[in-house]
Amino acid sequence: MKALKILPLIILFVLGSCSSVRVNSDFDKNVNFSQYKTYAFHKNGIDKVEISDLDKKRILRAIETELGKKGMTKSENPDVLVTFFTKEREQVDVTQYNAGWGYGWGYGWNPYLWGGRTYVSSSTEGTLYIDLVDAKKKELIWQGMGSGDLTQVQAKKDERINEFVAKIMAQYPPQTK
Repeated sequence: MKALKILPLIILFVLGSCSSVRVNSDFDKNVNFSQYKTYAFHKNGIDKVEISDLDKKRILRAIETELGKKGMTKSENPDVLVTFFTKEREQVDVTQYNAGWGYGWGYGWNPYLWGGRTYVSSSTEGTLYIDLVDAKKKELIWQGMGSGDLTQVQAKKDERINEFVAKIMAQYPPQTK
């Protein structure tokens, strides 16, 4: 009986842990990032991203906010061009729970299994890549990537996109040693 009372807490913890964003970044170690003060969005690259225009606007606003926090300003003659792209992957999990062994009914007749259940769940994992390109050299200097669960995020889409971008951009500028 206690297990039934604890089960909702375990489910809540597991679902809550799914909301985290895993981030990583890579950069050109020969670049002095302190020289970059201005940016512009690379329209041609962003136009190719296969998501809704509304989501593009959300991502652009979030990137603008984060770069502004870093003291960078938008410019028509930028030091850095910013672009992004996305990937999405559907994940299906199938779990079999066996209640006991013996003769009985399971799903269909199985003389060795009774009371078993099969649970199928699916989720969508999204990945957002943010690229910073040296505007003069036209070379990639930094790339940040964030992956996380997008299932049932429609109602809080702005918050989720802001979370993704903030965690990715927390890695910029890179800490060089």
